[in-house]
Amino acid sequence: MAKSEIFRAKVEAQPNNMLFRFSLAQALTEEGHSLAAIPHLQRCSDSRDDWMLPRILLGKALLQNGQTATAKPILEKSLQLAIEQDHREPAAELQKILADLD
Repeated sequence: MAKSEIFRAKVEAQPNNMLFRFSLAQALTEEGHSLAAIPHLQRCSDSRDDWMLPRILLGKALLQNGQTATAKPILEKSLQLAIEQDHREPAAELQKILADLD
């Protein structure tokens, strides 16, 4: 059974559990289904203003699916959160991604 199937069942049982939804999105992304992960990552991002990781994955998924204009402000917000929360490695990665977009 694919990891996404496990978390899809958990999300169906508890649709407002953002940790299950985030885990589903991660599994979908790992399985090569980044487009399917986007709505779950968006819900996670919308659920908390300070939750950096779903925003990073959302921005990357949007980029992978040709939605650069939508991804850029999300990645910029992710970078801001990474800096505020002192997450140096994600901040460096986001700076590189954003520099490549310019």
